[in-house]
Amino acid sequence: MRRYLPDSFLILLLCTVALASVAPATGAFAGWFAVATNLAVALLFFLHGARLSRDVVIAGLMHWRLHLLILLTTFGLFPLLGLALGYLPASILPKPLYLGILFLCVLPSTVQSSIAFTSMAGGNVPAAICSASASNIFGMFLTPLLVGLLFSIGGHGGFSWNALSQILVQLLLPFALGQLLEPRIGNWIRSRKTLLMPVDRGSILMVVYLAFSTAVAEGLWHMFSLRDIAVVVVADMALLGLVLLFTAYGSRLLGFDKADQITITFCGSKKSLASGVPMANVIFAGQGVGAIVLPLMLFHQIQLMVCAMIAQKYASAAHRSAARQAKPAASVA
Repeated sequence: MRRYLPDSFLILLLCTVALASVAPATGAFAGWFAVATNLAVALLFFLHGARLSRDVVIAGLMHWRLHLLILLTTFGLFPLLGLALGYLPASILPKPLYLGILFLCVLPSTVQSSIAFTSMAGGNVPAAICSASASNIFGMFLTPLLVGLLFSIGGHGGFSWNALSQILVQLLLPFALGQLLEPRIGNWIRSRKTLLMPVDRGSILMVVYLAFSTAVAEGLWHMFSLRDIAVVVVADMALLGLVLLFTAYGSRLLGFDKADQITITFCGSKKSLASGVPMANVIFAGQGVGAIVLPLMLFHQIQLMVCAMIAQKYASAAHRSAARQAKPAASVA
């Protein structure tokens, strides 16, 4: 039952938002905290690059059909669904929150949870590692490009080369440096899995605190009602449900085996909070970033709870199948 409850990280996120609401970062402290946050995010992506084994990348790249379907879902289907939500009137879905939903639709997939759920459900774990990592690498280029394209279609702004260059410097450069040093330090980092979690979660909490500090100063909590938040939750659930149906049944119709179907389902339906929050901080600098990342924070928890249930069903089905196969063998013996 605990797997369906809010995880500890969500509680930390809520506490961070509460802290920013009552004691936001301002003045010189906000400036120094922003520098520290940028360094923490750079360290996070350096560790991600150093942890990713090149053997896994090479092996995973051979399964190009699986990766192509996941990438098309992440950066194709999701954005189309996000555009469709734009037809809702602002009286139902306020524009700032809609822009947050549209932003989460162009984000890459998660890494840790995609791999964890794939493993739990009995999917193709090496392919999941490669696909989730590739999604984040491509996302450093595609997310700002898609933001520029989709937001300009809706009249919400255009593409910024400055935002793209900042993302590449802050995220891709540390990742590439980590990948360059992987042969020397990769095994050491992979043997210390607990090393990445504090950096991962800590950097996200720092960015969320900084983003919501600015948003609170701009009157975030006076802009939206509980009804607005409920509409975002329903929209997030609808997005996740539609994509899960597409990945589960689409992968089956395309002839993928069970293990690959599981991988496509979990890797194709996720959106990364770890990548999304730092990107939002760069792309929407000087704007209401708190409203932009709020739908993503809600989607993060929804995807964890829903995918935990699905992974458990896959695992139970595999256990029952193994038990049925074992019975004839036992009777013969």
